[in-house]
Amino acid sequence: MNLIPSNLRPASLRGGDAQVDATKAEGVYRLKVGFLGLGTMILLVGVADIIMDRAQQTEDTAVPQAAPTVEPEPEPTQNNALENAGVVPDLPEEAEAEPVPEGPVLPEQGEPIEEE
Repeated sequence: MNLIPSNLRPASLRGGDAQVDATKAEGVYRLKVGFLGLGTMILLVGVADIIMDRAQQTEDTAVPQAAPTVEPEPEPTQNNALENAGVVPDLPEEAEAEPVPEGPVLPEQGEPIEEE
């Protein structure tokens, strides 16, 4: 049982240069990953800064109380989509008074009552 970690042992007892090369390769790999992460974060912060600058420029150049370029059309009082499409014939403005039928509305049933 060996209680001394392998990286604290003398090189003659470690088992050769293979382990030293592996440790060096791992250190180089960690440096590459670290620099890649750092570069990615700098790139993201730069892109976010550019986006914020463009948004601020657009906000500054926009007219706060811009008037509409086209006057709005008055809205129709009724929505006559079918009439506007020509499907329904034009309806008169005022409805004509319906004629009241002469005589009883319901048919007579039974014998008529004679008046005296």
